[in-house]
Amino acid sequence: MTTIALIERSKNGTFGIFTPDINSTIIGEGNTVEEAKVDFENSVKEIIQFYKEDGLELPDELKDIQFVYKYDIASVFDYYSWINVSQFAKKTGINLSLMRQYRMGKTYISENQTNKIENTLHQLGNELAAIKL
Repeated sequence: MTTIALIERSKNGTFGIFTPDINSTIIGEGNTVEEAKVDFENSVKEIIQFYKEDGLELPDELKDIQFVYKYDIASVFDYYSWINVSQFAKKTGINLSLMRQYRMGKTYISENQTNKIENTLHQLGNELAAIKL
């Protein structure tokens, strides 16, 4: 089963991952996105191990479970810290100071702005994938 794992930056600057679409509670936390992913994947292993050790049947939602990670804006810029936020803001057409606030997770971001950022990230990915060396 494939499900969504949401990565979000908390107000204290740490990162958390959770699964909103399944009944089993799986979470991960860390000071960086990478640390949160490691903790999250460890939590998955521990839950599956718990069922096996106690001789319980593994719920269908946990059988062959795979995750699609979805990020909030702050988490994207933490995980892909090599992205130059100033240049990215320019490419996206979003005010630099506003983009910095999004990056820090300090302000609400509208669906329209989220779509602009996501579309620019996808465009950047396509441009990088087309490079021939």
